[in-house]
Amino acid sequence: MSTYVHGLKLQPDMTIGPDGNLWFAGCNLVDLAAEFGTPLYVINENTIRRNCSRYLQAATRYPENFSIAYASKAFLCQAMGRIIAQAGLELDVVSLGELHTALSSNFPADRIIFHGVNRSRHELRTAISHGVGRIVVDNYFELEKLAAMATEMNVEVNLLIRLASGVQADTHEYVQTSVTDSKFGFNITDLPQVFAICSSEPLLRVRGFHSHTGSQILSLQPFTENLRVLLGLLATWQGKVPELDELNIGGGLGTYYTADDQELSIEAYMAGIIAAAQDIARELGVALPRLIVEPGRSIINEAGLTLYRVGGTKTIAGTRKYVFVDGSMADNIRPALYGSNYEAALANRALEAATETVAVAGRCCESGDMLVWESKLPAAAPDDLLVVGRTGAYNYSMASNYNRLPRPAVVLVTDGQAELIVRGESWEDMTRLDVLPDHLR
Repeated sequence: MSTYVHGLKLQPDMTIGPDGNLWFAGCNLVDLAAEFGTPLYVINENTIRRNCSRYLQAATRYPENFSIAYASKAFLCQAMGRIIAQAGLELDVVSLGELHTALSSNFPADRIIFHGVNRSRHELRTAISHGVGRIVVDNYFELEKLAAMATEMNVEVNLLIRLASGVQADTHEYVQTSVTDSKFGFNITDLPQVFAICSSEPLLRVRGFHSHTGSQILSLQPFTENLRVLLGLLATWQGKVPELDELNIGGGLGTYYTADDQELSIEAYMAGIIAAAQDIARELGVALPRLIVEPGRSIINEAGLTLYRVGGTKTIAGTRKYVFVDGSMADNIRPALYGSNYEAALANRALEAATETVAVAGRCCESGDMLVWESKLPAAAPDDLLVVGRTGAYNYSMASNYNRLPRPAVVLVTDGQAELIVRGESWEDMTRLDVLPDHLR
């Protein structure tokens, strides 16, 4: 069987059923759309678990402790928190909302890493009181807050110092996070003052460094370059700072979206990190540290897809043909925000040949509201079911109510079973939080 249906490269556990429809993890996508409505996010649990296992298996080749922490910003709900906990991973969160979701799913607090550039006292107090494993500190004003709160609460706080290492990855400028001119992290020249502050606060325990290079990175070099910087700093400071033996090199491994993406597999990425750590540590004469990576997209993205219902089409002679669907930039902002590309197919006509190249347009009042700029499809008709592939990462998590559109439901599919894990919003939900002041009644 071909690896493509129309303009879509098949995802793991995706097949064409005997009815000519696309099936995903044993579920007929046409039936899912009929039961749960569209737009609809669909997540394959088996793919998530397989990818978690791939990371953990690869980590066993490292002679010291190597932890995998799922980056929850890619996609998080209570069910996802439970899956990640059962898989044995740690969890990276960046807000009280993500922390609350994790804790409410009974995720072990000591396996949570709490990031952020401007967390409130309430957020930090909640994290400390629940005993999160690590708090990553980005700047002086948060360091001062943490010092004061540790004293007030009389609790030891385990820290990682986030650094802007200066490494620039070949990715969109909005997701380059370790360049010198970044809102994230201390500059390396800040370290003497940072350690001076921490050494005067006996309840602040600096365990290591953190530096995240960026997102959707498809080559090994930025990761190993970042690792070299951090290992060099470890060699400089390890004898001066007690218990400094951890390096968290963030996440950022990219995934396939279209044929333009040259994939770097989980196994190749992990093997490259391990080999570089061993080589650089030997060169610098330092002991191998505990390593942590924080993958998000590479765990969840190929596990997800989005279903839309076709409304109609518009042909502009000599330019392009638009296929309109019932979704929009409100459920997938990435093409408008980053210029991201996706692949698509007609799920209810999978056996038919693609006969035209079209653009898939959303329903929002923006010219940039395009879900797929170019896809090969059969001639689409009203009520056809369009599937956009590989939308597991940053689609639900970045969804909005722009144009007062309700956010879609999320369905988890596993071995032919489909279960709702996030309810879709209703039209009534669009006014649920509105308040009419008395003078307007």
